[in-house]
Amino acid sequence: LAAFFRQQPGQRDLRALLLKDSGYNTAGFGKWHLTPEWEESAIGPFDRWPSGMGFEYFYGFLSGDANQFAPRLIENNRAILKPETPGYILDHDLADRAIGWLHEQHNLAPNKPFFLYYASGTAHAPHHAPAEWIAKFRGQFDGGWDKLREESFARQKRLGVIPADAKLSPRPPGLPAWSSLSSDERRVGARLMEAYAGALAFADHEIGRVIDTLRQSGELDNTLVVYIQGDNGASAEGGTGGELYEQTFVNGYQDTLAYKLAHLDEIGGPKAYNLYPAAWGWAMNTPFQFYKQVASHLGGVRNGMVMSWPARIKPDGKVRGQFHFISDIMPTILDAAGIEAPATIGGVKQQPLDGISMSYTFANPSEPSHRKTQVIEMVQNMGIYHDGWWAGTKPVKAPWDILKPMKIDTASRTWELYDLSHDYSQARDVAKANPAKLAEMQSLFWDEAARNHILPLHDPSEGIAGMPGSEDRRHFAYDGRVVGVPRKLAPRPNGRSFTITVNVTVPESGGNGVLVTQGGRFGGYALYLRGGKLAFHYNAIGDRQYDVRADQSLAAGAHRITADFHADAEQPHAGGTMVLSVDGAAVASDRIDKTLVDYWFTEGLDIGEDTMTPVTDDYTIAESRFNGTIGKVEFDLK
Repeated sequence: LAAFFRQQPGQRDLRALLLKDSGYNTAGFGKWHLTPEWEESAIGPFDRWPSGMGFEYFYGFLSGDANQFAPRLIENNRAILKPETPGYILDHDLADRAIGWLHEQHNLAPNKPFFLYYASGTAHAPHHAPAEWIAKFRGQFDGGWDKLREESFARQKRLGVIPADAKLSPRPPGLPAWSSLSSDERRVGARLMEAYAGALAFADHEIGRVIDTLRQSGELDNTLVVYIQGDNGASAEGGTGGELYEQTFVNGYQDTLAYKLAHLDEIGGPKAYNLYPAAWGWAMNTPFQFYKQVASHLGGVRNGMVMSWPARIKPDGKVRGQFHFISDIMPTILDAAGIEAPATIGGVKQQPLDGISMSYTFANPSEPSHRKTQVIEMVQNMGIYHDGWWAGTKPVKAPWDILKPMKIDTASRTWELYDLSHDYSQARDVAKANPAKLAEMQSLFWDEAARNHILPLHDPSEGIAGMPGSEDRRHFAYDGRVVGVPRKLAPRPNGRSFTITVNVTVPESGGNGVLVTQGGRFGGYALYLRGGKLAFHYNAIGDRQYDVRADQSLAAGAHRITADFHADAEQPHAGGTMVLSVDGAAVASDRIDKTLVDYWFTEGLDIGEDTMTPVTDDYTIAESRFNGTIGKVEFDLK
């Protein structure tokens, strides 16, 4: 995340909360994972899109991550196809768009202040990068995560970014030592980390281009830049062996080592959606314990941050060590702009601003922290900071066990206690020696959790009752071509029998193209015509690929096509039999042994073409548009 903010000299009497309403030009680029999925369609509503949250211009993606080579792009309030430029990659595109916006803003309104929000999303999977950037890191991680962690720890001390007396915390249970891996496991693990390093270095280079634009325009000195690098804490969702496809762990599958080796050279490229092994995430969170999702410990939440404002922050070579939280960014920017948070917006009384300004640290690097307390909770990992102390629960579920439900039993959870004033890295649990302090911190957690609306705690699988979406619908109907229907609004034919009915007119030249597709290269299905012959492909990720094909071509004219899946059972991953019929007569039938728990959230439902990545290599996106006419399309979920 990088937030660029230019201050207008003398502008100290502004009152409105939104910078836009205070006379600022505003733009956002990249990741915006704040719009509910059921509101991401072409009809909105748009009040929780960037345009409804104060941004005059937005270019990026609404979901949790993006395929760098084939992103689901949003410009303002509409989905658009990615530019068809050779060697396209999202990070370069985002930088170009941000630079273009800055040029326009500077040329057309040079005296007007601006706010630019830029979140590439690159530290999150998939770790995609141009091949030459990945090649820069070839062999640099062959020594493994244990060695990397030791080297990082020594370098952190040498640079003075951690205290000289900090201790290196131990490896969490469940993570293997690098020395325990086979040579093939090391090859895969090192290559996955090379791709991550290449992706991060490339993203940093592209953000550097944006900052260079400010420097060249003469605006950098008067611009507050807030730069945060990370994805919560570094991730452990790749499990102990890493993944070629992020979608496998979400769907409860695991590819074999042999399969990963066979596809080793695809890592970091458009045919992979790779995610490194969990132990690399642990190594990148040096010197802390754990990783993303484990919000009960600093390894799950702490990220590096740099703030630059040459006109106001004078270089002194000192690291600021005060405790602050992400919610302090907004108050800092408002403070810099001289804007007071209003008591009401649109007639609605506002909650108190959750955060404090960090501007006191600009000139006073050693001043005690003004933030005294912060509560954190994620997937039942509970943490509380207060005045130099930290208490948190010991994790009981690994981040890669995403499908494993966890019942709440807070009374049986083990709490740990850390004195951060003498133990920067949380290397020494002092709970047994300080039972009274632990009890005080636990009581504070529950008070703060209630005040911050965290309660009741629940497992993510238990928190969806009443959530808008399509889960309860059994019948869907569409008239003709439709593209980009979000997952939450589309049919969910997972773990059950279903029928798709498509009315088509085949041209005299013969039928070709996609009739219906949901998902893409990293999981999904496609019903299509190839050389006039009807086909259904189910992509359950990796080597779980299933084809059902007719032998005869469809004649020109009107036809009623059905794809009827008979599931073996109503449960996740259920196999079954797919029967394809034309005008009531079966033309093909075959087994589909494995199915998905769910389709990936970045690629929705398309009718009449495939718009992002192909479900099968049997067609390309460019040739996927059906060359005939599509009438009514119906889904019936059994």
